[in-house]
Amino acid sequence: MLEAAALNTVMRALADPTRRAVYERIVGAEEITVAELTRGSGVTQGAVSQHLKSLRQAGLVIERPEGRHVYYRAQPDGLAPLVDWMGHYGVFWRERFADLRNLLKEIDP
Repeated sequence: MLEAAALNTVMRALADPTRRAVYERIVGAEEITVAELTRGSGVTQGAVSQHLKSLRQAGLVIERPEGRHVYYRAQPDGLAPLVDWMGHYGVFWRERFADLRNLLKEIDP
């Protein structure tokens, strides 16, 4: 059940397009501040901070305070529940497509 909760948290965090865009910018940077994330994003600093809070709670980003700044970076292990889930269904669908290919070969030799 804990794994389902973790998966739900990650999926919920990445379901929002703005939050996903913030996450993608963090992934593309070694470290980045809220001010840098806000620049050019079209959303307020307060909104970016709320998105960061959700990403942090989902385990997708970590923060490093330094003086007056807080730096964010991606936490790769945070995607593990999603990767595991996708891996499971990847096997499921590969098997189904293989079965379909075999059936089609039998029908139309």
